[in-house]
Amino acid sequence: MPVAEEVKSSWADEVELEGGSLPPPTEVFDNGLKIVTEYSYNDEDKKVKIVRTYKIEKRVVSKSIALRKTWKKFGESANDKPGPNPATTIVAEDVYMQYITSKEEDNKQEDEGLDKLKALGDKNVVKCRTCSGDHWTSKCPWKDTMLAGGKVPDDKKGPAIGGPSVSSDGNKAGGSKYIPPSMRDGAAKRTDSLNVARRDDATAIRITNLSESTTETDLEDLVKPFGPIQKLYLAKDKQAGFCKGFAYIHFKFRNDAAKAIAMLNGHGYDHLILTVDWSKPHPN
Repeated sequence: MPVAEEVKSSWADEVELEGGSLPPPTEVFDNGLKIVTEYSYNDEDKKVKIVRTYKIEKRVVSKSIALRKTWKKFGESANDKPGPNPATTIVAEDVYMQYITSKEEDNKQEDEGLDKLKALGDKNVVKCRTCSGDHWTSKCPWKDTMLAGGKVPDDKKGPAIGGPSVSSDGNKAGGSKYIPPSMRDGAAKRTDSLNVARRDDATAIRITNLSESTTETDLEDLVKPFGPIQKLYLAKDKQAGFCKGFAYIHFKFRNDAAKAIAMLNGHGYDHLILTVDWSKPHPN
């Protein structure tokens, strides 16, 4: 009959034989690691050994968090060591919150801005947008003599700021720095654009009291029988996309616009009474 092999007892049985109570937990620090050893009973009423290994890290936190960690513990954790106790505390992931009205962040941004200005030293911190000089734009001595396009006349550039100015035809302008818009470069182009805008306003009508379901196609079908149209604008809500209740129509001819006003003003459309008038009042 074969001899039964000797069965070696486990460490849990040895601990049980030594004494009925569980041994105290131990902590060992080794190469930046914290090893915690604990003993407890499992579901089968057997003693088990639990070993947890923690990595020690140093983090930079705000003053309020650092002060809160130094508070004295109370209750059942009054005699615990610094840090969370696994027996009474569940350690989860850190949740970082950023407040909109953070005084510390506001002060930090101001300090960074001052540091940048100090780092510039004697360099030109201020630069004029008109003449690119070392001064504020509002204090530029050439702002009244600037031509169209942001250029400063050559005869204005010089140390004599208060000297008489010279017009485009070579005559003195009586010491005035101001150049009328009509004498500046590109004056004819601006005049032409203004005339075109005025012609558009003369043939533009405004339609109000439109329903929310009105679209550009519906509006075009409504005014197209009166004559050719140059532009059409229907006011809509940016988010919802429905009609705000008014629109502008630019006809090619003023007679067609007047005909549309006469026919559509007070006209019933989509269960509403329309109000049609000139976009801007014009004398007869």
